[in-house]
Amino acid sequence: MSSTAGAVEGLLRELAPQVLGVLVRRHGGAFDACEDAVQEALLAAATQWPRDGVPANPRGWLVTVADRRLVDQVRGESARRRREEALALATPQSALLAPAPDEPDPAADDSLALLFLCCHPALSVPSRIALTLRAVGGLTTAQIAAAFLVPEATMAQRISRAKQTLRTAAGGRLSPPEGESGAARAAEVRHVLYLVFNEGYTTSGGEELTAPRLSVEAIRLTRLLRRLTPGDAETAGLLALMLLTDARRAARTGAHGALVPLEEQDRGRWDRELLDEGLELIASVLPRGRVGPYQVQAAIAAVHSEAATARETDWPQVLALYDLLLRFDANPVVALNRAVAVAMVHGPPAGLALVEELAADRRLARHHRLLAVRAHLLDRLGSDPAAAARAYREAAARTASAPERRHLTARARQAERGRTVARAETEGRAER
Repeated sequence: MSSTAGAVEGLLRELAPQVLGVLVRRHGGAFDACEDAVQEALLAAATQWPRDGVPANPRGWLVTVADRRLVDQVRGESARRRREEALALATPQSALLAPAPDEPDPAADDSLALLFLCCHPALSVPSRIALTLRAVGGLTTAQIAAAFLVPEATMAQRISRAKQTLRTAAGGRLSPPEGESGAARAAEVRHVLYLVFNEGYTTSGGEELTAPRLSVEAIRLTRLLRRLTPGDAETAGLLALMLLTDARRAARTGAHGALVPLEEQDRGRWDRELLDEGLELIASVLPRGRVGPYQVQAAIAAVHSEAATARETDWPQVLALYDLLLRFDANPVVALNRAVAVAMVHGPPAGLALVEELAADRRLARHHRLLAVRAHLLDRLGSDPAAAARAYREAAARTASAPERRHLTARARQAERGRTVARAETEGRAER
């Protein structure tokens, strides 16, 4: 991608939610039609602007083009399906057919309301993710489908159903919730962005370990959310967590895309700029008042980031933070991560005891991450390399990620070699 095309793409991502907000505000309940029109305008700009140059008023250009596409679409559908009367009832004809102004009011940024709408409780979590990436992120259906390793037609159906659900549940209108309802919806928005980031940082399946487009987009949208809600400490905590985590991305893979675990990473390859920003951000919000789970997770990431080497990690502090995190989010994945911290502080047997307790939880019993942690702790214990190798192989069989599968299989072979060496040493001592 040329530098010009890259700059245009970044500008379009920034403008996409603003333009969609203008159209949805203007045309009322026609969210799905507005979103389609904005996507067409974005595609037109992506084609024309690198060639002809960015217009003096790019936002006004997009609003004008999208508005005209919407009017053309409504007219065409009305001629074929006689739907003009229904839309006219929702939107005054004078407003529907009026050309868009060159520059909408710059203060009227509906991006936050749009995020709330795309994360509406009536939608499933996968639908919230897909609609947020398309409507607020400006990604095409093909790009979202590729990131989540599903056919484009499948993703198109998911997005279409989400827009239909919004039309029924919310009328497609921008109406940001307030009070307790607003706080709950803000938490849902953060959760969607967190899931997008996690999928980008470690993909749930496929040949690649990461999907950088998703991580970058999640960080961009979280920056947007923080700008729109500057006093929200949890949003700041979420952004700090993303920055501190994404800073390690370059060091997470070795030759031929092989997975490199945290304790073996070359910390010189970590992105210092992202680390400094994340550390400064979490340090600024933690002392301010009420602490939430994203701030605690960011604090854990900060402890790892501040250690010059893996050996210098302050594991007692990490364990104390996981104890605190469990108070907010008592889910088995957090408990599994805490088991690793317990093993680092109190020894592998203590960690293994917790892992065996977690194996009784149906949500984790056969999950590859529990099996991988068990294998890792057995490996560190060193008394039963055969059991460690079996656990590694079982974990490898259960992951859908090819890089993780290769990594776990390699660990199993290393454990087997350790068993062979140990047996040879034992036999040698017996002979002597």
